Amino acid sequence: MTDRPVAEAPDTTALLLETESLDDFLQALARSALALVAEADGCGITVQRQGRPVTVSSAGAIATKLDEAQYGQDDGPCLQAMRTGLEVSVPDTLRESRWADYPAYAAVCGARSSLSLPIAPHSHTAGALNLYAPVPGAFENADLTALRLLTAQATGAIALAQRIADTEEFAADLEAALRSRTVIDQAIGVVIGQQRCTPEKAFEVLRTASQHRNIKLRDLCAELIASITGETPPEARFQPRS
Repeated sequence: MTDRPVAEAPDTTALLLETESLDDFLQALARSALALVAEADGCGITVQRQGRPVTVSSAGAIATKLDEAQYGQDDGPCLQAMRTGLEVSVPDTLRESRWADYPAYAAVCGARSSLSLPIAPHSHTAGALNLYAPVPGAFENADLTALRLLTAQATGAIALAQRIADTEEFAADLEAALRSRTVIDQAIGVVIGQQRCTPEKAFEVLRTASQHRNIKLRDLCAELIASITGETPPEARFQPRS
């Protein structure tokens, strides 16, 4: 058990106004959610876009990998929470029989329990906030009041962000984040073809290479795509605001 102090839920509307972009807001939201459950070590935020789920932000090393594994089989607790609008708890991945091979994979990755809470359920901005913990039963005795409040506030804050996008650059920020994910997905496909490996392994190969070279994952993926096609992907030409 970690001795990280449990924080209070921040005012997400104020958080939105304090950040410079929607991407920054989602990152701050993921970090805030992770801080609310002492035993959790990963948080991912899933949003449905163009008919497919995307992790638009994460905190902790494990979250993106587990989110991506669920997207790959089109099933899992985070997708169930997003699609049904209901919380989905996994007390122990080693004793879980839902979602085919995903629970066993999560356990191998070090996630023994998880909790997925819906964001903006049954709307065009529907998503889920997914927390992962290395011990079983991490969420059973935790006070989830602040976490649920944070998630409920996030629904309104994301809706507000969409309204702001009509006159400011929030829409462009979200589009850039999704395009960045497209470049990463394309690079994963290249690695799969080259190494005959799973999507999870391909993602790990790319992430390790980006860490070793000390460059952003999307920039590494853009280089890989450019080396094959001879052209830099349009998605990689976006320059975030300073």
